[in-house]
Amino acid sequence: MGSRARHAASFLTAALAAAPLALVPGTAAHAAAPGAIVLERDGGARTFAFTAERAGEAVLGFAASAPGVSWGRAGAESAVVAISVDGRHVTDLVVPSSEPVSRSLGLGHVGKGRHTVALRFADGSADAAERVTLARPRVTVPEDGQLALRHAPVIVGRTGWPFGDPLQNATTDTPLVAWHESRPAATAGHRVIEYSLVWSNEDGGTDTPGLLARWGRTTDIEWTYRVEVDASGARVPGTAVYHGPFHFTLNFTGRYERDHPVLQTCTQNNNLCDVISPAAPLRFLPDASRTRPDGRAREAVMDREPWTYRVMAQELVREGKVEEPSDPATPEAGDPRDYLFVEFAMDVGAGTALGSAPGVAIVVRLKDDPSVPYRSDHGLADRAIGRDGAVATAVELPPGTRTSDIASVEAVRRPTGLGDDRAPISVTAIHRAFKLDDAFLPGPSAITWDGSATLTPGEPSAVLWRP
Repeated sequence: MGSRARHAASFLTAALAAAPLALVPGTAAHAAAPGAIVLERDGGARTFAFTAERAGEAVLGFAASAPGVSWGRAGAESAVVAISVDGRHVTDLVVPSSEPVSRSLGLGHVGKGRHTVALRFADGSADAAERVTLARPRVTVPEDGQLALRHAPVIVGRTGWPFGDPLQNATTDTPLVAWHESRPAATAGHRVIEYSLVWSNEDGGTDTPGLLARWGRTTDIEWTYRVEVDASGARVPGTAVYHGPFHFTLNFTGRYERDHPVLQTCTQNNNLCDVISPAAPLRFLPDASRTRPDGRAREAVMDREPWTYRVMAQELVREGKVEEPSDPATPEAGDPRDYLFVEFAMDVGAGTALGSAPGVAIVVRLKDDPSVPYRSDHGLADRAIGRDGAVATAVELPPGTRTSDIASVEAVRRPTGLGDDRAPISVTAIHRAFKLDDAFLPGPSAITWDGSATLTPGEPSAVLWRP
């Protein structure tokens, strides 16, 4: 019998001795749980109880680590934990690091009263993984974020059915963090909620150098599900849509678990389907109660979870997507630690002639030789950024470059296709600019700027920042 089958058969066995945890302020649940739960390969389920003082959507948080695991090493990518509530499989967790990482997962709706959480070392775990430690486990039914938690999608893992690996999200394109955004609907009192998810990479779609130049990361960030809800929080029939293959927005006609739509990653670039393949053992319900910081790019969600950059970079290196040695003169992707990751704000104005709209590239010059421009687009038109608002890019610099070596940061306007419609571009801010350290974690932002620079065909570049 496989470990998945064994864990289904014995979720409620092997209870842990529990030390009481205090009620978390602002929540309606408390748990009797140990300071740490250790799950062993081929071991039984480990369980703890919590009491919900009211019905609602529950959230499980902990710091997860797996000795011997590294997302950057083949055969050691991750350990997988299966999580159930009251005997019902709710979510899985991919643990990609031997170092503790704080994680937060949805547990779905729970009724008022006592419940049991069971956790088990699960199928998909790498050969090098022998145990998982979940430190400071805690269950809450938070007051804030209940509406977003209630409608958050369950994402079933990609299987490539009928011939693919049904557990592939344990080694590639794994879900990392989720969030939601909300806005008023056309009907008074109604709201539209949209959910998004960060995957560690995408095996199809935009190539790696294009992701770095146009998006400032090589994770895959996609909206997943959108629905209108009425004043009571109930979904409005016929309004649920999801992000389908080829980036089409499709009506959701699949099944729900209470108000949670069930979707499956069904393409190599992490688009979704509402029909679930029969061989789909992994499922994910990340905590989507948080939202994106106002006025910031989607990549800001990664900034507040720095470990996501490490997973991103490790997957690139493990999958051989980085040139060796790194060379900023080539358009190929280099070592992620050689890039300056920049978030800035821009707006493309109205064109006054026939032709394509322009885009922006960021140019970095170094103190030792300011005559050499290091461009985010490597001089290629299809790698310029042409969308409005807060955006992100990455500029490859010579190996060993420090942020203190930077002499200037410039914005350059460039046409992106046939002709030039002569539209002006306004650049109004640099929100942050950092490099990754030796462990692939973001260093402190070394550059910020607020102002206004207008780029035109006659004056296509402007210096935004100097030390």
